[in-house]
Amino acid sequence: MADERTPRATRPDATVLDHAPALGPLYARALLTAPGRGGELTEREVTQRGARIDRDRLAAYDRVCGFGVRDELPATYLHVLAFPLQMVLMVDRSFPFALPGLVHVRNRIEQHRPVRADEVLDLCATARNLRPHAKGAQVDLVGQARVGDELVWEGVSTYLAKGAEAPAEAPSGHDELEVSLPDDASPAAIWRVPKDMGRRYAGVSGDVNPMHLNPLAAKASGFPRMLVHGMWTKARALAALEPRLPEAYAVDVAFSRPLLLPATVGFVASTAGGPGEWDFAVRPAKGGREHLRGRVVSATVSGPPPALP
Repeated sequence: MADERTPRATRPDATVLDHAPALGPLYARALLTAPGRGGELTEREVTQRGARIDRDRLAAYDRVCGFGVRDELPATYLHVLAFPLQMVLMVDRSFPFALPGLVHVRNRIEQHRPVRADEVLDLCATARNLRPHAKGAQVDLVGQARVGDELVWEGVSTYLAKGAEAPAEAPSGHDELEVSLPDDASPAAIWRVPKDMGRRYAGVSGDVNPMHLNPLAAKASGFPRMLVHGMWTKARALAALEPRLPEAYAVDVAFSRPLLLPATVGFVASTAGGPGEWDFAVRPAKGGREHLRGRVVSATVSGPPPALP
C-alpha cells in the first residue's frame, strides 16, 4: 500500500485532464478502436487535478444506491469519479484488449478515511498486472484519489478478456474470493430491482454502457435482456452495511453472475471474525448461483488491510 505521507509527483508522460471526460463519446470511441488490439500492456497514467464534488449528483447517487444522503462520499462514489480516467486508458489503441467484450469480474476498494464533499480531489488511473487466466487474460485498472498529498482512496477493477493471451512469463493472479456464508442462509433483506435500474444508475454515475440501457444492445452482448451495472450491486450491498462500516476499511467483491432486470434478489450478510468485518452476498431470491459475493475488512482492527496490487 502506498505511503499516505509521501507526496506524489505526476509522471512526466502522464495524460493530464482538467475535467472528467464524458463516458458516452468514450464508449463510441471504444467501438471504433476495437479492431487490431493486442500486444504488451503499456505503462500510462491519466490524471485529473482539482476535482470537485457536485452535491446534487452525489445526493442522487446516494438515493439510487440506497445510501443515506449526506456530505460524506460512499467509497463506491470515488469509483464513479475515477472510472472515466480508466476508460481513457482502455479506449486507447495502446491498451491490449478491446473494451467491447471485457468482463468486470472483481472490484477492490480501500477507503483510508472518510472523504467529505467539500474536499478537492486529485485523481489518477493506471493499468497494471496483465496476467493469464484459465479463460483468457486479466488486467487491473487502478484508481487513486488524493487530498493534497494524502492518499484517501484506492480502487482496483479487474477485467477478464476471454480468449486473450498474456505474456507467458506473467504470474497468474489469485482471483478467488472466499467468503463464509452458508448456502441456505436466510437473507437479511429482499430487494426488488426494477427494469429501469440500469438507466437510473447510468443517470447518476455517467456509465452509459448500452447493454444496461437498451435491450437490443444487451442481446448483442449475449444477454437475454438488460442488466444492471455490477457497481450498482456493490454499492447497494455496501449501503446495506453502511451503519456498521468503520471509517477505514477495504471492501472486495467478485461478480459471479449478471443481474438481469427486473429482478428480485436477497442480501445475505454475516460478521467475519471481528468488529467491522463482514462477509456478504447478493443472491436470487428463489435460489441459484449468486450475483455477487464480498468481504469488508476493517483497517482499524489489525492495522491497514493488505495492499492492493
